[in-house]
Amino acid sequence: MAIGSVDAATANPTSPQNEPEPASNSSVAAQPQSRVLVAAPPSVAKPSIFNQFKPENSSPTLTLAASRDLEGDPTPPWVIDLKPNAIAQTPSVVVPTKPVTTKPNPKPNPTAQAPTTPRPSAPLPRPTTSTPTPTPTPTPTPTPPLPTSPPPTPGASAQTLLTPSPNRLLFPTKPGEVQVRSVQPITLQQALDLAERNNRDLEIARLQVEQSRAAIREARAGNFPTLALTSNLTRSGSAFITQDTQQNSFLEQLGIQSQSGSSTRTAFGLGAQLNYDIFTSGLRPAQIEAAERRSRTAELQLEQTREELRLQVSNDYYNLQNADSQVAINEAAVRNAEANLRDSRAQETAGLGTRFDTLRAEVNLANAQQQLRNSQATQEINRRQLAQRLSLSETATLTAADPVQPAGTWTIPLEDSIVLAYKNRAELEEQLVQREISQAQIRAARAQNGVTLGFVASYDFSRSGTIDTDANNSDNYSLGLQARWNLFDGGATNAQISQRERDREIAEARFAQNRNQIRFQVEQAFANLQANFANINTTQQSVAQAEEALRLAILRFQAGVGTQTDRISAEAALTQAQGNRVSAIIGYNQALAQLRRAVSNIRP
Repeated sequence: MAIGSVDAATANPTSPQNEPEPASNSSVAAQPQSRVLVAAPPSVAKPSIFNQFKPENSSPTLTLAASRDLEGDPTPPWVIDLKPNAIAQTPSVVVPTKPVTTKPNPKPNPTAQAPTTPRPSAPLPRPTTSTPTPTPTPTPTPTPPLPTSPPPTPGASAQTLLTPSPNRLLFPTKPGEVQVRSVQPITLQQALDLAERNNRDLEIARLQVEQSRAAIREARAGNFPTLALTSNLTRSGSAFITQDTQQNSFLEQLGIQSQSGSSTRTAFGLGAQLNYDIFTSGLRPAQIEAAERRSRTAELQLEQTREELRLQVSNDYYNLQNADSQVAINEAAVRNAEANLRDSRAQETAGLGTRFDTLRAEVNLANAQQQLRNSQATQEINRRQLAQRLSLSETATLTAADPVQPAGTWTIPLEDSIVLAYKNRAELEEQLVQREISQAQIRAARAQNGVTLGFVASYDFSRSGTIDTDANNSDNYSLGLQARWNLFDGGATNAQISQRERDREIAEARFAQNRNQIRFQVEQAFANLQANFANINTTQQSVAQAEEALRLAILRFQAGVGTQTDRISAEAALTQAQGNRVSAIIGYNQALAQLRRAVSNIRP
C-alpha cells in the first residue's frame, strides 16, 4: 500500500492564508555503502486510499487560528508557527495588569520569524446582551518566572560551534567550559551529516574495520619465509699461579716462591636462520580466510551502526520537534487560561459571576503553567539528547529548524518491503559470514593434526682468540627439511573442532532469528505508518471542531448563558486535539524512519 503526505488544503482548514514553508535544501554527498542497494520495481506499487494527497512539499507548517474577545484580548485558537526560532526563548508567563489591544495584521511578512504575540484572525461576532459586562482592571496573579533558553550567539560560526574538540582525552575542568552559550537551529539532514562526521559509535566501528584489515595482513604474512639474524660478543679472562719446585725445603718452610699471571679471551659470533613452512595441511589458507571473513563482519557491523545511527538521530530530532510543539501549545493554553481568569474576575466584580468560577479559573491557570514548565523541561532534555548523539562541542545546543509536517512517502507495498529487507539487511549477511568463519576455523583445527613440512637454512660465523695467540675463525652452514606430525594430543583438537561446529549452528539459528525479527520490524513500522497517516486527517478535523467549540463556549460565557465548566472543558479539549495532531505527524515521521531502517539502504 502506498502512503503519501498530507494535502496542504487539509493541513490547516482554519488558516488558509498560511503558506507552507519550503523544505531545507541542505544536501551532503552520500556516504559510500558497503552493500548493494536494492530498489523495488515500479510495477509493484498498489492502489492506495491515501493517493489523493499531494507530495510532502505542499504540507504546511502547523498553525492554529486566533481571535479576540469583547475586551480586545487575544483568545484561542491562537496562531502558532511551530518554528524553532520562535520558541527558542520562552517568555515568562505573568498575568498582565491591563488588557492590551493589538491590531490585526492581515499581510504577514513571510520572511520574518514567527511573532511572539499571536496573529489574530477575523474578529469574533459580538453577542447581543441586554446588560453590558463592565471590565474592571483585574488584580494580577503573581507567577514565578519560567525557565528560558540561552539566546543564540550573534555572528558566531556555526561550523565552529558544532565541531567537537579533536582531542578525545580532553575533559573540562572549569564551569565556564561547559556552560551552554549558543543555540544553533539545524535541519534533519544537517543533523544526519553531523552524526556521520562526529558520532563516537560510528568512529569506533570505523576503527574496528581498520583493525580487522591489519589482522588480514598479519595472516597473509604466513605465506612468506622468516629470516632471523643473531650475534654475540663475549670477553672472558682467567688468572693463574705457577709454583717454583726447585726451591729447597728451608725456603719452602720460609715461604713459597711463585709466579702469577692472567689470560683474556674474546669471542664474536654471527648467525642467520631462514624458516619457511612448505606444507601446512591447509592451516595457513584457513587462517587467512578466517581473518578475511572477520574483516567482512566488521564492515557489516559498521553498516549496521550507520543505519541505526540514522534512525536514532531521526527519532531524537522528531522528539525535539514534538517537544517544541508541546511548548507552543502549552504557551497558548496559558494565555487562554489568563484570559479566562480575567473574564471570571470581571464577571465576579460585576455581580454576574461567583467566587467559585474565579477559583476554578485560577486552578486552571496554575495547571496550565505547570504543564508548560514540564514541556519546557522535556524540550531542554531532548535538545541535550540530540547534542550528545551528534557529539557537539560543550558550549553548543540545538533547535529544530524543520517545520512539523510529514517527512515523506512510502510507495512500496508491505510484501515487497519485507523481501527488500531480506535482501538489504546487514544482520542476515553477518550471520552467513559468521558461519563461513566457523567453517574456516574447523579446517584450521583439523590441520593441526596433519603433517607440517618446513625448510630450514642456517649460517654461523665465529671468531675467537687471546692477546698472546692468533685469532681462530670458523664458519658453517646447514640446509634441511623438518617434518612434524601430531599423532596424539589427548583429544584437544577434536574438542576444538566440536566448538567450532557449535558456532556454525549458532550462526544458522541466529540467521533464522534475525529473519523473523526483520519481518516483524517491517510489519510493525508499516502498520504504525498507516495508522498515523489516518490519524493526521482525523486530528485535523478534531482541531477545527475544538476551535469552534471553544469559540462558542467563550461567547456563551461572556454573554452570561454559558458556564465556567463549559469553557474550561472546551479549552482542555482544544489543547488535547492540538497535541494529538502533533503526535500524529511526529508518529508518522518516526514510523517512516523506522520503516526505512527496517528495510535498510533506503534513502529519502
